[in-house]
Amino acid sequence: MAEVDHEETFESADAGASQTFPQQCSALRKNGHVVLKGRPCKIVEMSTSKTGKHGHAKVHLVGIDLFTGKKYEDICPSTHNMSVPVVIRKDYECINKDDDGFLSLMDDNGETREDLKCPDNEIGKEICERLQKGEAIQVTVMKSMGEETPVGIKSSKD
Repeated sequence: MAEVDHEETFESADAGASQTFPQQCSALRKNGHVVLKGRPCKIVEMSTSKTGKHGHAKVHLVGIDLFTGKKYEDICPSTHNMSVPVVIRKDYECINKDDDGFLSLMDDNGETREDLKCPDNEIGKEICERLQKGEAIQVTVMKSMGEETPVGIKSSKD
């Protein structure tokens, strides 16, 4: 038999694979995170109903979208798995805000990024006010399921 040289290439599959992980519904906790209606949410209310005639206890979940603040609800059997979003928070030194509303941010390694827009909320207003005063500030950026937004501000340590 002739030996055939097969070259295999593996594409990296990032189809949300590492953005969530499964967790049993009964193991979820208030103030934790869960995916409701395809959106990453913080659990603000949780209640469990008794098992009915045919089996499973049901868990009623109420969550607030991490990025929009919209309220979502869902009911699932306590033994079923729900998706839990991976939520990452990272602090950046805020250097500037350009005319288009994009922030210039620098991480601890000195890497800069200018792809995040200043949010159109109280945090965004505070970032603008502090930058205009010339304050050195740190911005906490929350990332989950491919979305990122500034969620906190604090004065930089000099």
